[in-house]
Amino acid sequence: MPNRPRPHSASPFARFRARRVAGLACAGAVVFGGLAVALGNQAGAQQPSPLPIDQVLGQDLPGKTALSRVESRLAEVAAQNKVPADHLREILATDRSAWLDRGGRLFYREPVATAPELKSSAAASPRWAKRAVAGATGPAFELHSKPGSNRVIYLDFDGHTITGTAWNTGGKPATVNVTPYDTDGNPNNWSTAEQDVVRDVWARIAEDYAPFDVDVTTQEPAASAITRSGSSDQQYGTRVLIDPTTWYQSGCGCGGVAYVGVYDNTSNHSYYQPALVFTKGVGTGAKNIAEAASHEAGHNVGLSHDGTSSVGYYAGHGAWAPIMGVGYSKAISQWSKGEYSGANNKEDDFAVAGQNGLALRGDDHGNGTGDATALTLGTAVSGNYANDSDVDTFRIDLSAGTFTFAANAAPSGGNLDIKLQLLNSSGAVVATADPASGQSNSATPTGLSASLSRQVTAGRYYLRIENTGYGNPLNTGYSTYGSRGAYTVRVTTG
Repeated sequence: MPNRPRPHSASPFARFRARRVAGLACAGAVVFGGLAVALGNQAGAQQPSPLPIDQVLGQDLPGKTALSRVESRLAEVAAQNKVPADHLREILATDRSAWLDRGGRLFYREPVATAPELKSSAAASPRWAKRAVAGATGPAFELHSKPGSNRVIYLDFDGHTITGTAWNTGGKPATVNVTPYDTDGNPNNWSTAEQDVVRDVWARIAEDYAPFDVDVTTQEPAASAITRSGSSDQQYGTRVLIDPTTWYQSGCGCGGVAYVGVYDNTSNHSYYQPALVFTKGVGTGAKNIAEAASHEAGHNVGLSHDGTSSVGYYAGHGAWAPIMGVGYSKAISQWSKGEYSGANNKEDDFAVAGQNGLALRGDDHGNGTGDATALTLGTAVSGNYANDSDVDTFRIDLSAGTFTFAANAAPSGGNLDIKLQLLNSSGAVVATADPASGQSNSATPTGLSASLSRQVTAGRYYLRIENTGYGNPLNTGYSTYGSRGAYTVRVTTG
């Protein structure tokens, strides 16, 4: 075969040049890549982490001002407060008593009672105490609505030292010694009138919280029974402090303050304690103190205000008002789900409280004739109507004669409006009692109890107790929703 020509060989200079160009290209790629990383890092450095909420707010702020600062992070703040973001936005935008503390927790500063409301609450409670006592001891300070419950609402009339709490921040004193409730100028002595107020306040609040599995008490529990140490701690509650001093009230001009949704906190539980009621804002009468204390405890278990588009607190109609509105002038105050005309808050109070650690009581009496509770002639039996779908039934064997059948609502601050039915041995309704409700004054409801007198032949009879409403819940009355509470039932001769 003929010899093929050999390929042309590049000169040494050409080979060097090619290697140099390739090296420069590689180096350029490295430089460009390093520059890109550097620029990327610089861009990342220009996007700092969001500021903590306490730096965004800086201090306790009223609703609208607070909303303007946290609007872009409202979902985060709402989750912290265990409320929907839209609901929190509405609260902050419309409720003048709503505040966020510097950490983003929602609390309320309630307005003081008006002059007519203060006047209506000035009347003394019915006399109950027999003698004055030197300290907070004796029957007035040993009251319990449901002893043994794992939940507690402690009504503290005896003074308290507040330190290390949210109320001690923002320029407030680091330690505050709140003095005992006092109306006679002697804080070291409990007069019979003062003890009567303590008992009447307790009775009214015990009735408001009667549907719940909670012990409303005037006897100070151990700290461990109030403060929740963690998620495994199932014994906890709140302190509602009746405060006659001016350490906070003079600055806010308010009737009470409380944090929202902190009742079952699993961390920093004691930091958001106590709820406070200021007698300089609501007066020293039992009716007003009770209304304010039930309201503040309601905030602790997650409840917001019941108002309308034009007023932050609905004052009710007829003899009725919502507890989370303002009930100073109404004898019947109940939990609500916004059934009145113009309601701006449709939250189900019982459901929300349940989501914040306060469940309903269990059923205490049978619902029908087959499991009816036995009655003895002349002996009263207590009951508690906790669920809107409940029916309580009792049975009694009677000789021929005339008898009075009575179911009485709580004697102080009753919430339960009773419909009473008498049934014969076959379960047929013989008679029904359901009087119209109203009020004789702002502290005294009428028509909640029910009774009837009937001549009967010998045999077995049943009493059926149901809750009932009155009028139209839109503007004249209330539904069965909040008509729940304690009662006694008794059959007597004559």
